[in-house]
Amino acid sequence: MKNTITELFHIKYPLIQAGMVWNSGWRLASAVSNTGGLGLIGAGSMYPAILREHIQKCKKATDKPFGVNVPMLYPNIEEIMQIIVEEGVKIVFTSAGNPKTWTPFLKENGITVVHVVSSVKFAVKSEQAGVDAVVAEGVEAGGHNGREETTTFTLIPMVKEKLTIPVIAAGGIASGRGMLAAMVLGADGVQIGSRFVASNESSAHINFKNEVVKAQDGDTQLTLKELAPVRLIKNKFYTELQELYQQNPTVEQLKEKLGRARAKKGMFEGDLEKGELEIGQIAGLIHEIKPAGVIVKEILDEFNFVKNSYC
Repeated sequence: MKNTITELFHIKYPLIQAGMVWNSGWRLASAVSNTGGLGLIGAGSMYPAILREHIQKCKKATDKPFGVNVPMLYPNIEEIMQIIVEEGVKIVFTSAGNPKTWTPFLKENGITVVHVVSSVKFAVKSEQAGVDAVVAEGVEAGGHNGREETTTFTLIPMVKEKLTIPVIAAGGIASGRGMLAAMVLGADGVQIGSRFVASNESSAHINFKNEVVKAQDGDTQLTLKELAPVRLIKNKFYTELQELYQQNPTVEQLKEKLGRARAKKGMFEGDLEKGELEIGQIAGLIHEIKPAGVIVKEILDEFNFVKNSYC
């Protein structure tokens, strides 16, 4: 399945596993890469030394390309970027920041750079900053979202219309049908997160994986827009947040309620009541925990079947 994305990353299929905090360690990244997709290590939940360990283990577990996702709000960003260069990582996906800040440094070190955006405006700025591709992520996605709240279905063709570099679709994609739909709309490839949370190799806690499998339509909601919009499964923490919103809270009160390490508590430690349970709307289509390789195969088989049947 050759196209601009497979050629850019030297992979077999234009399918990227998202670098999600507390979910995307070396086991998941290497498993996806070994199937012909592109696996990403999620650096956002890792101290520098832990990231180095995951990169080294990933290099031993696969001889295929893999990358690292780096939220640029990371407090140890300089050290993280240096580790990435020292360890010879060839692909970096940046997010949550200005792509002008680190793209030149990464490119000077021979690294392919992709930036995650949620609007046409930032997609254009990313291309101007020199990135090799963008991930255009709709509001359906799990975790932190853009303030524009643009859906994937509308975002992809609008971004594609304005850019000359490849566009990767993300948000609400967990099947071959979803992958095909995104590419019909103009995407050159897809980035899939939520479906890989419910994989054997995901580093998420089994409690969280089971909660994702149980999720139905309407069980997630975008909240905390005053801080950084995030899509969560509705649980006790979410309910308490909504009760606080009834009191017209200040930003400081919201920060106090959120506290520290709440995402870790929910996704990595498995506290289903007090933790943040970040997942996309597409969780309602996820019904089983499976090996990452099986997930990739099922997506691609469905993609090819539907494409051959209707296109």
